[in-house]
Amino acid sequence: GGAGLHGGSHKVGCLTLPMSSGNTERQIQFMRDLGATILCCTPSYAAYIGETLQEMGLTPDDIKLKAGIFGAEPWTEEMRRTIEKSLGIKAYDIYGLTESSGPGVAFECSEQNGMHINEDNFIPEIIDPETGEVLPEGQVGELVFTSITKEAFPLLRYRTRDLCVLSRKKCSCGRTLIKMAKPMGRSDDMMIIRGVNVFPSQIETVLIEQGYSPNYLIEVDRVNNTDTLDISVEMNPDQFSDKVKDMQKQERDLAVAIKTMLGINPKVHLVSPKSITRSEGKAVRVIDKRKLHD
Repeated sequence: GGAGLHGGSHKVGCLTLPMSSGNTERQIQFMRDLGATILCCTPSYAAYIGETLQEMGLTPDDIKLKAGIFGAEPWTEEMRRTIEKSLGIKAYDIYGLTESSGPGVAFECSEQNGMHINEDNFIPEIIDPETGEVLPEGQVGELVFTSITKEAFPLLRYRTRDLCVLSRKKCSCGRTLIKMAKPMGRSDDMMIIRGVNVFPSQIETVLIEQGYSPNYLIEVDRVNNTDTLDISVEMNPDQFSDKVKDMQKQERDLAVAIKTMLGINPKVHLVSPKSITRSEGKAVRVIDKRKLHD
């Protein structure tokens, strides 16, 4: 993905600063020293950069970023708002696949409400993931692409496993290219827990709405033929209490909010800030131990 963004940026006349990953304080220092205006990375790492900026005693006014291009993993509207506030930017979603030329398959416009697919290069369809039947516009299904300009490795009706909706409603930005909604999950990472379909993005939405960090880890297991759902959630420093009863109440309240969203009871574990391993690539959000038992 990085190579595609690097080359595409050069094509439109941008100066690019490939930084690799790691040492977040150094990343922020380079942003300040070199006056970077656009940040490209995963949304989870962008959120971490925002956290680190605050810990360094800095504000968004101390950097010159105007916008961010974030992709490669699912993220919610709540997470977008968190990133925009912490970095003082507009956060745009980008969609691409290694199999289909990498980044640039689709990109958000000023509406920030769905990504325009570059139909001069890709033909999109939505299918029923179970039957393969093509679904009409506006229905949720699996996104399928045919690459019409790619050389050497052409793809016909490639199944992305991403679940979304296509729309040709008029867009205020003026583009007439079809729009795809932000993927709602994947047909192969949707968890079925006690017969209920669960997406990590649903849990993330609840966490952020309740004022918790978007850093969490979901563990699914099977005990005595019953699925278990354990969610470890990082607290913000102001949520920590040295009173066990206070912590237990917070865990119960959060479990109730998640049950309201999912329809199943989770076990919530509040953990100290920074205790969940950060990722500079795609964040690992789910550990499904049931697969190890098969």
